[in-house]
Amino acid sequence: MCGRARRVLTPMNVDVLNESGADVDVVGLTRLCRFAMRRMRLHPATELTVRLVDPDTIAVLNEQWMGKKGPTDVLSFPMDELTPGKDDELADEGYLGDIALCPQVAEQQAPAAGHTTQDEVDLLTVHGILHLLGYDHAEPEEHREMFGIQGRLLLEWQQAAAGVDPEDA
Repeated sequence: MCGRARRVLTPMNVDVLNESGADVDVVGLTRLCRFAMRRMRLHPATELTVRLVDPDTIAVLNEQWMGKKGPTDVLSFPMDELTPGKDDELADEGYLGDIALCPQVAEQQAPAAGHTTQDEVDLLTVHGILHLLGYDHAEPEEHREMFGIQGRLLLEWQQAAAGVDPEDA
Protein backbone atom coordinates (compact mmCIF):
# COMPACT_ATOMS: atom_id res chain seq x y z
CA MET A 1 0.00 0.00 0.00
CA CYS A 2 1.44 3.35 -1.04
CA GLY A 3 0.95 6.77 0.42
CA ARG A 4 -0.36 7.77 3.72
CA ALA A 5 -1.37 5.18 6.33
CA ARG A 6 -5.04 5.19 7.24
CA ARG A 7 -6.23 5.29 10.81
CA VAL A 8 -8.69 2.63 11.77
CA LEU A 9 -11.42 3.94 14.05
CA THR A 10 -12.26 1.17 16.45
CA PRO A 11 -15.77 1.38 17.86
CA MET A 12 -15.78 1.05 21.60
CA ASN A 13 -18.86 -0.32 23.32
CA VAL A 14 -20.78 2.79 24.38
CA ASP A 15 -24.41 2.57 25.46
CA VAL A 16 -26.33 5.85 25.68
CA LEU A 17 -29.72 5.34 27.31
CA ASN A 18 -32.13 8.26 27.09
CA GLU A 19 -34.47 7.98 30.08
CA SER A 20 -34.75 11.77 30.48
CA GLY A 21 -37.72 12.60 28.30
CA ALA A 22 -35.57 15.27 26.59
CA ASP A 23 -34.77 15.29 22.89
CA VAL A 24 -31.06 14.39 22.76
CA ASP A 25 -28.93 13.27 19.80
CA VAL A 26 -28.06 9.83 21.18
CA VAL A 27 -26.07 8.85 18.07
CA GLY A 28 -24.00 12.03 18.23
CA LEU A 29 -23.41 11.57 21.94
CA THR A 30 -22.26 7.99 21.34
CA ARG A 31 -19.80 9.26 18.72
CA LEU A 32 -18.51 11.92 21.11
CA CYS A 33 -17.89 9.29 23.81
CA ARG A 34 -15.96 7.08 21.41
CA PHE A 35 -14.00 10.10 20.14
CA ALA A 36 -12.99 11.17 23.67
CA MET A 37 -12.16 7.61 24.67
CA ARG A 38 -9.92 7.15 21.61
CA ARG A 39 -8.21 10.49 22.25
CA MET A 40 -7.50 9.35 25.81
CA ARG A 41 -5.94 6.19 24.30
CA LEU A 42 -8.35 3.77 25.92
CA HIS A 43 -8.33 0.15 24.83
CA PRO A 44 -10.70 -0.63 21.92
CA ALA A 45 -12.59 -3.10 24.14
CA THR A 46 -13.37 -0.44 26.77
CA GLU A 47 -17.04 -0.14 27.72
CA LEU A 48 -19.06 2.85 28.95
CA THR A 49 -22.70 3.54 29.75
CA VAL A 50 -24.27 7.01 29.71
CA ARG A 51 -27.73 7.34 31.25
CA LEU A 52 -29.58 10.51 30.39
CA VAL A 53 -31.98 11.00 33.28
CA ASP A 54 -34.64 13.47 34.42
CA PRO A 55 -34.10 15.99 37.25
CA ASP A 56 -35.87 13.83 39.86
CA THR A 57 -33.66 10.82 39.10
CA ILE A 58 -30.41 12.80 39.16
CA ALA A 59 -31.51 14.41 42.45
CA VAL A 60 -31.99 10.95 44.01
CA LEU A 61 -28.57 9.83 42.72
CA ASN A 62 -26.96 13.06 43.91
CA GLU A 63 -28.30 12.59 47.43
CA GLN A 64 -27.59 8.85 47.52
CA TRP A 65 -23.99 9.02 46.26
CA MET A 66 -22.81 12.58 46.96
CA GLY A 67 -24.91 13.44 50.02
CA LYS A 68 -26.18 16.59 48.29
CA LYS A 69 -29.79 17.72 47.91
CA GLY A 70 -31.33 18.58 44.56
CA PRO A 71 -30.52 17.86 40.94
CA THR A 72 -27.01 18.19 39.53
CA ASP A 73 -25.75 18.12 35.96
CA VAL A 74 -23.55 15.01 35.78
CA LEU A 75 -22.36 12.20 38.03
CA SER A 76 -19.64 9.66 37.25
CA PHE A 77 -19.40 6.15 38.64
CA PRO A 78 -16.01 4.55 37.80
CA MET A 79 -15.80 0.78 37.67
CA ASP A 80 -12.41 -0.68 36.74
CA GLU A 81 -10.38 2.41 37.69
CA LEU A 82 -8.97 2.77 34.19
CA THR A 83 -6.47 5.50 33.42
CA PRO A 84 -5.55 7.07 30.06
CA GLY A 85 -3.09 5.26 27.85
CA LYS A 86 0.41 6.58 27.33
CA ASP A 87 1.70 7.96 24.02
CA ASP A 88 3.18 4.61 23.04
CA GLU A 89 0.56 2.25 24.52
CA LEU A 90 -3.15 1.87 25.12
CA ALA A 91 -4.73 1.64 28.55
CA ASP A 92 -5.85 -1.70 29.93
CA GLU A 93 -9.22 -2.90 28.70
CA GLY A 94 -12.21 -2.91 31.01
CA TYR A 95 -15.45 -1.27 31.98
CA LEU A 96 -14.80 2.45 32.33
CA GLY A 97 -18.00 3.07 34.27
CA ASP A 98 -21.35 4.83 34.17
CA ILE A 99 -22.28 8.46 33.70
CA ALA A 100 -25.64 9.89 34.77
CA LEU A 101 -26.35 13.16 32.97
CA CYS A 102 -29.43 15.39 33.18
CA PRO A 103 -30.19 17.20 29.89
CA GLN A 104 -32.74 19.44 31.62
CA VAL A 105 -30.07 20.77 34.00
CA ALA A 106 -27.73 21.19 31.02
CA GLU A 107 -30.44 23.22 29.29
CA GLN A 108 -30.71 25.52 32.33
CA GLN A 109 -26.92 25.98 32.52
CA ALA A 110 -26.25 26.55 28.81
CA PRO A 111 -27.28 30.24 28.54
CA ALA A 112 -25.02 31.27 31.43
CA ALA A 113 -22.14 29.43 29.74
CA GLY A 114 -22.89 31.19 26.44
CA HIS A 115 -23.51 28.11 24.35
CA THR A 116 -26.24 25.73 23.21
CA THR A 117 -27.79 22.95 25.23
CA GLN A 118 -26.07 20.42 22.96
CA ASP A 119 -22.70 22.06 23.63
CA GLU A 120 -23.41 21.85 27.38
CA VAL A 121 -24.41 18.17 27.10
CA ASP A 122 -21.18 17.53 25.14
CA LEU A 123 -19.12 19.35 27.76
CA LEU A 124 -20.75 17.43 30.61
CA THR A 125 -20.20 14.14 28.79
CA VAL A 126 -16.48 14.78 28.35
CA HIS A 127 -16.31 16.04 31.93
CA GLY A 128 -17.92 12.81 33.13
CA ILE A 129 -15.51 10.67 31.11
CA LEU A 130 -12.53 12.51 32.59
CA HIS A 131 -13.87 11.90 36.10
CA LEU A 132 -14.15 8.19 35.23
CA LEU A 133 -10.48 8.30 34.27
CA GLY A 134 -9.53 9.67 37.69
CA TYR A 135 -9.32 13.39 36.91
CA ASP A 136 -10.64 15.82 39.49
CA HIS A 137 -10.84 19.57 39.96
CA ALA A 138 -10.81 20.05 43.74
CA GLU A 139 -7.35 21.64 43.78
CA PRO A 140 -6.21 24.49 41.47
CA GLU A 141 -3.56 22.35 39.73
CA GLU A 142 -6.05 19.48 39.21
CA HIS A 143 -8.61 21.98 37.91
CA ARG A 144 -6.14 23.39 35.37
CA GLU A 145 -5.17 19.93 34.13
CA MET A 146 -8.71 18.53 33.89
CA PHE A 147 -10.26 21.60 32.30
CA GLY A 148 -7.31 21.91 29.91
CA ILE A 149 -7.84 18.35 28.68
CA GLN A 150 -11.61 18.89 28.57
CA GLY A 151 -11.19 22.05 26.47
CA ARG A 152 -8.77 20.33 24.08
CA LEU A 153 -11.07 17.34 23.60
CA LEU A 154 -14.10 19.54 22.93
CA LEU A 155 -12.16 21.71 20.46
CA GLU A 156 -10.89 18.62 18.63
CA TRP A 157 -14.46 17.22 18.59
CA GLN A 158 -15.78 20.46 17.09
CA GLN A 159 -12.97 20.46 14.51
CA ALA A 160 -13.67 16.84 13.61
CA ALA A 161 -17.40 17.62 13.26
CA ALA A 162 -16.45 20.47 10.91
CA GLY A 163 -14.33 18.10 8.82
CA VAL A 164 -10.96 19.28 10.12
CA ASP A 165 -8.75 16.55 11.54
CA PRO A 166 -6.74 18.17 14.36
CA GLU A 167 -3.97 15.62 13.84
CA ASP A 168 -3.50 16.93 10.26
CA ALA A 169 -3.27 20.57 11.36
